[in-house]
Amino acid sequence: MTSTFAEPPGGVPAAAAPPAVTAEGVSKVYGSGDAAVHALRGVSVGFARGAFTAIMGPSGSGKSTLMHCLAGLDTVSGGRIVLGDAEITGMGDRQLTMLRRDRVGFVFQAFNLLPTLNAEQNILLPMELAGRRPDRAWFDRVVDTLGLRDRLGHRPSELSGGQQQRVACARAIVARPEVIFADEPTGNLDSRAGAEVLGFLRASVREMGQTIVMVTHDPVAASYADRVVFLRDGEIVSEILRPTPDAVLDRLKGLGA
Repeated sequence: MTSTFAEPPGGVPAAAAPPAVTAEGVSKVYGSGDAAVHALRGVSVGFARGAFTAIMGPSGSGKSTLMHCLAGLDTVSGGRIVLGDAEITGMGDRQLTMLRRDRVGFVFQAFNLLPTLNAEQNILLPMELAGRRPDRAWFDRVVDTLGLRDRLGHRPSELSGGQQQRVACARAIVARPEVIFADEPTGNLDSRAGAEVLGFLRASVREMGQTIVMVTHDPVAASYADRVVFLRDGEIVSEILRPTPDAVLDRLKGLGA
Protein backbone atom coordinates (compact mmCIF):
# COMPACT_ATOMS: atom_id res chain seq x y z
CA MET A 1 0.00 0.00 0.00
CA THR A 2 1.35 3.44 -0.86
CA SER A 3 1.50 6.35 1.55
CA THR A 4 -1.09 8.18 -0.57
CA PHE A 5 -3.89 6.67 1.50
CA ALA A 6 -2.51 8.25 4.65
CA GLU A 7 -2.60 11.76 3.21
CA PRO A 8 -5.18 13.88 5.06
CA PRO A 9 -8.31 14.98 3.20
CA GLY A 10 -8.83 18.52 1.96
CA GLY A 11 -6.39 18.95 -0.93
CA VAL A 12 -6.09 21.63 -3.54
CA PRO A 13 -8.84 21.75 -6.18
CA ALA A 14 -7.87 20.89 -9.72
CA ALA A 15 -7.03 23.78 -12.04
CA ALA A 16 -9.74 25.13 -14.31
CA ALA A 17 -10.24 22.84 -17.29
CA PRO A 18 -12.90 22.21 -19.95
CA PRO A 19 -15.69 20.04 -18.59
CA ALA A 20 -15.32 16.31 -19.01
CA VAL A 21 -19.10 15.93 -18.75
CA THR A 22 -21.85 18.53 -18.68
CA ALA A 23 -25.57 18.63 -17.97
CA GLU A 24 -27.48 21.46 -19.65
CA GLY A 25 -31.01 22.11 -18.47
CA VAL A 26 -31.56 18.44 -17.69
CA SER A 27 -34.93 17.28 -16.43
CA LYS A 28 -36.07 13.77 -15.58
CA VAL A 29 -39.70 12.84 -14.99
CA TYR A 30 -40.93 9.41 -13.95
CA GLY A 31 -44.58 8.63 -14.62
CA SER A 32 -47.17 11.07 -15.91
CA GLY A 33 -50.14 13.14 -14.84
CA ASP A 34 -50.87 13.23 -11.13
CA ALA A 35 -48.40 10.37 -10.59
CA ALA A 36 -45.47 12.22 -12.21
CA VAL A 37 -42.29 12.46 -10.14
CA HIS A 38 -39.85 15.22 -11.14
CA ALA A 39 -36.49 13.73 -10.18
CA LEU A 40 -34.46 16.46 -11.93
CA ARG A 41 -35.64 20.01 -12.66
CA GLY A 42 -33.55 21.85 -15.23
CA VAL A 43 -30.14 20.90 -13.83
CA SER A 44 -27.14 22.63 -15.42
CA VAL A 45 -23.72 21.66 -14.09
CA GLY A 46 -20.27 20.82 -15.44
CA PHE A 47 -17.56 18.52 -14.11
CA ALA A 48 -14.00 19.56 -14.97
CA ARG A 49 -11.37 17.19 -16.30
CA GLY A 50 -8.86 16.00 -13.77
CA ALA A 51 -11.14 16.82 -10.83
CA PHE A 52 -12.83 14.79 -8.11
CA THR A 53 -16.42 15.94 -7.56
CA ALA A 54 -18.93 14.61 -5.04
CA ILE A 55 -22.69 14.90 -5.50
CA MET A 56 -24.74 15.05 -2.31
CA GLY A 57 -28.24 15.81 -1.09
CA PRO A 58 -31.10 14.50 1.02
CA SER A 59 -32.79 11.23 0.14
CA GLY A 60 -34.86 11.77 -2.99
CA SER A 61 -32.89 14.86 -4.04
CA GLY A 62 -32.02 13.37 -7.45
CA LYS A 63 -28.30 12.79 -6.93
CA SER A 64 -28.26 9.17 -8.15
CA THR A 65 -30.61 10.04 -11.02
CA LEU A 66 -28.25 12.80 -12.11
CA MET A 67 -25.26 10.46 -12.06
CA HIS A 68 -27.12 7.80 -14.03
CA CYS A 69 -28.09 10.37 -16.66
CA LEU A 70 -24.53 11.73 -16.86
CA ALA A 71 -23.21 8.19 -17.37
CA GLY A 72 -25.75 7.26 -20.03
CA LEU A 73 -27.37 4.67 -17.77
CA ASP A 74 -30.70 6.51 -17.84
CA THR A 75 -32.38 8.77 -20.38
CA VAL A 76 -33.37 12.39 -19.78
CA SER A 77 -36.81 13.91 -20.23
CA GLY A 78 -35.38 17.24 -21.35
CA GLY A 79 -32.07 19.04 -21.80
CA ARG A 80 -28.80 17.51 -22.94
CA ILE A 81 -25.78 15.62 -21.60
CA VAL A 82 -22.40 16.13 -23.25
CA LEU A 83 -19.47 13.82 -22.49
CA GLY A 84 -16.26 15.19 -23.96
CA ASP A 85 -17.13 16.06 -27.54
CA ALA A 86 -20.18 13.78 -27.73
CA GLU A 87 -23.79 14.63 -26.94
CA ILE A 88 -25.14 11.44 -25.46
CA THR A 89 -28.78 12.48 -25.25
CA GLY A 90 -30.47 11.06 -28.30
CA MET A 91 -27.94 8.27 -28.79
CA GLY A 92 -29.30 4.83 -29.56
CA ASP A 93 -28.73 1.80 -27.34
CA ARG A 94 -25.78 0.55 -29.39
CA GLN A 95 -24.06 3.94 -29.35
CA LEU A 96 -24.58 4.27 -25.60
CA THR A 97 -23.25 0.77 -25.00
CA MET A 98 -20.08 1.56 -26.94
CA LEU A 99 -19.68 4.91 -25.17
CA ARG A 100 -20.00 3.34 -21.72
CA ARG A 101 -17.59 0.56 -22.73
CA ASP A 102 -14.92 2.78 -24.23
CA ARG A 103 -15.13 6.13 -22.44
CA VAL A 104 -16.71 5.61 -19.01
CA GLY A 105 -15.72 3.68 -15.89
CA PHE A 106 -18.02 2.61 -13.05
CA VAL A 107 -17.49 1.83 -9.38
CA PHE A 108 -20.59 0.72 -7.49
CA GLN A 109 -21.37 -0.03 -3.87
CA ALA A 110 -21.96 -3.73 -4.59
CA PHE A 111 -18.50 -4.27 -6.23
CA ASN A 112 -20.07 -6.23 -9.16
CA LEU A 113 -17.18 -8.70 -9.49
CA LEU A 114 -17.63 -12.08 -11.21
CA PRO A 115 -17.19 -14.78 -8.54
CA THR A 116 -15.63 -17.34 -10.91
CA LEU A 117 -12.80 -15.01 -12.01
CA ASN A 118 -9.76 -14.02 -10.01
CA ALA A 119 -8.88 -10.39 -9.30
CA GLU A 120 -6.68 -9.93 -12.38
CA GLN A 121 -9.29 -11.48 -14.65
CA ASN A 122 -12.00 -9.23 -13.18
CA ILE A 123 -9.84 -6.15 -13.70
CA LEU A 124 -9.12 -6.98 -17.34
CA LEU A 125 -12.54 -8.38 -18.29
CA PRO A 126 -14.05 -5.16 -19.76
CA MET A 127 -11.00 -4.68 -21.98
CA GLU A 128 -11.15 -8.29 -23.14
CA LEU A 129 -14.84 -7.93 -24.00
CA ALA A 130 -13.98 -4.79 -25.98
CA GLY A 131 -11.18 -6.58 -27.83
CA ARG A 132 -8.53 -4.21 -26.43
CA ARG A 133 -5.09 -5.19 -25.22
CA PRO A 134 -4.15 -3.79 -21.81
CA ASP A 135 -1.18 -1.51 -21.32
CA ARG A 136 0.78 -3.72 -18.92
CA ALA A 137 2.88 -0.86 -17.56
CA TRP A 138 -0.30 1.06 -16.71
CA PHE A 139 -1.90 -2.09 -15.30
CA ASP A 140 1.12 -2.59 -13.04
CA ARG A 141 1.00 1.01 -11.85
CA VAL A 142 -2.69 0.80 -10.96
CA VAL A 143 -2.31 -2.58 -9.24
CA ASP A 144 0.70 -1.44 -7.22
CA THR A 145 -0.92 1.86 -6.24
CA LEU A 146 -3.90 -0.11 -4.94
CA GLY A 147 -1.74 -2.66 -3.13
CA LEU A 148 -3.29 -5.58 -5.02
CA ARG A 149 -0.14 -7.25 -6.36
CA ASP A 150 -0.31 -10.25 -4.01
CA ARG A 151 -4.09 -10.67 -4.45
CA LEU A 152 -4.33 -10.89 -8.23
CA GLY A 153 -4.75 -14.67 -8.23
CA HIS A 154 -7.53 -14.64 -5.61
CA ARG A 155 -11.25 -14.88 -6.35
CA PRO A 156 -13.68 -12.36 -4.80
CA SER A 157 -14.71 -14.82 -2.07
CA GLU A 158 -11.08 -14.86 -0.93
CA LEU A 159 -10.84 -11.07 -0.68
CA SER A 160 -12.02 -8.67 2.01
CA GLY A 161 -14.65 -6.08 1.19
CA GLY A 162 -12.01 -3.37 0.89
CA GLN A 163 -9.91 -5.53 -1.43
CA GLN A 164 -12.94 -6.31 -3.60
CA GLN A 165 -13.73 -2.61 -3.94
CA ARG A 166 -10.11 -1.85 -4.81
CA VAL A 167 -10.35 -4.50 -7.55
CA ALA A 168 -13.48 -2.72 -8.80
CA CYS A 169 -11.58 0.59 -8.78
CA ALA A 170 -8.72 -0.98 -10.73
CA ARG A 171 -11.17 -2.40 -13.26
CA ALA A 172 -12.67 1.06 -13.74
CA ILE A 173 -9.40 2.92 -14.22
CA VAL A 174 -7.21 0.42 -16.09
CA ALA A 175 -8.97 1.19 -19.39
CA ARG A 176 -8.20 4.92 -18.94
CA PRO A 177 -11.81 6.14 -19.25
CA GLU A 178 -12.62 9.81 -19.66
CA VAL A 179 -14.77 9.78 -16.52
CA ILE A 180 -15.25 7.38 -13.64
CA PHE A 181 -18.66 7.43 -11.98
CA ALA A 182 -18.72 6.09 -8.41
CA ASP A 183 -22.07 5.40 -6.72
CA GLU A 184 -21.65 5.13 -2.92
CA PRO A 185 -18.33 3.29 -3.40
CA THR A 186 -17.67 3.01 0.36
CA GLY A 187 -21.22 2.13 1.39
CA ASN A 188 -20.38 -1.52 2.13
CA LEU A 189 -16.96 -0.88 3.69
CA ASP A 190 -15.71 -0.20 7.20
CA SER A 191 -14.02 3.14 7.86
CA ARG A 192 -10.48 1.87 7.30
CA ALA A 193 -11.24 0.12 4.01
CA GLY A 194 -13.31 3.10 2.92
CA ALA A 195 -10.41 5.47 3.56
CA GLU A 196 -8.13 3.26 1.46
CA VAL A 197 -10.53 3.29 -1.48
CA LEU A 198 -11.16 7.05 -1.23
CA GLY A 199 -7.43 7.65 -0.99
CA PHE A 200 -6.89 5.76 -4.21
CA LEU A 201 -9.68 7.60 -6.00
CA ARG A 202 -8.14 10.91 -4.98
CA ALA A 203 -4.66 9.71 -5.97
CA SER A 204 -5.97 8.66 -9.38
CA VAL A 205 -7.09 12.26 -9.92
CA ARG A 206 -3.95 13.98 -8.67
CA GLU A 207 -1.32 11.55 -9.89
CA MET A 208 -2.99 10.00 -12.94
CA GLY A 209 -5.20 12.83 -14.23
CA GLN A 210 -8.44 10.87 -13.83
CA THR A 211 -11.86 12.56 -13.63
CA ILE A 212 -14.21 11.21 -10.95
CA VAL A 213 -17.85 11.99 -10.18
CA MET A 214 -19.02 10.33 -6.95
CA VAL A 215 -22.43 10.13 -5.32
CA THR A 216 -22.21 9.77 -1.55
CA HIS A 217 -24.20 10.48 1.60
CA ASP A 218 -21.09 10.48 3.81
CA PRO A 219 -19.52 13.88 4.69
CA VAL A 220 -16.16 12.23 5.37
CA ALA A 221 -16.17 10.56 1.94
CA ALA A 222 -17.15 13.88 0.33
CA SER A 223 -14.20 15.61 2.01
CA TYR A 224 -11.81 13.65 -0.21
CA ALA A 225 -13.24 15.46 -3.24
CA ASP A 226 -12.10 18.80 -4.67
CA ARG A 227 -15.68 20.02 -4.91
CA VAL A 228 -19.09 19.03 -3.56
CA VAL A 229 -22.29 19.81 -5.47
CA PHE A 230 -25.55 19.75 -3.49
CA LEU A 231 -29.01 18.90 -4.83
CA ARG A 232 -32.41 19.33 -3.25
CA ASP A 233 -35.73 18.46 -4.88
CA GLY A 234 -34.03 17.82 -8.22
CA GLU A 235 -32.17 21.13 -8.40
CA ILE A 236 -28.58 22.26 -7.79
CA VAL A 237 -28.73 24.51 -4.73
CA SER A 238 -25.08 25.09 -3.73
CA GLU A 239 -21.53 23.82 -3.86
CA ILE A 240 -18.38 23.79 -1.71
CA LEU A 241 -14.74 23.87 -2.81
CA ARG A 242 -12.02 22.35 -0.58
CA PRO A 243 -14.67 20.56 1.49
CA THR A 244 -14.17 19.45 5.07
CA PRO A 245 -16.44 16.95 6.84
CA ASP A 246 -17.81 19.66 9.15
CA ALA A 247 -18.53 22.07 6.28
CA VAL A 248 -20.31 19.34 4.32
CA LEU A 249 -22.34 18.26 7.35
CA ASP A 250 -23.41 21.83 8.08
CA ARG A 251 -24.53 22.31 4.48
CA LEU A 252 -26.49 19.05 4.54
CA LYS A 253 -28.22 20.08 7.75
CA GLY A 254 -29.23 23.30 6.06
CA LEU A 255 -30.83 21.24 3.29
CA GLY A 256 -32.79 19.15 5.77
CA ALA A 257 -30.75 15.98 5.21
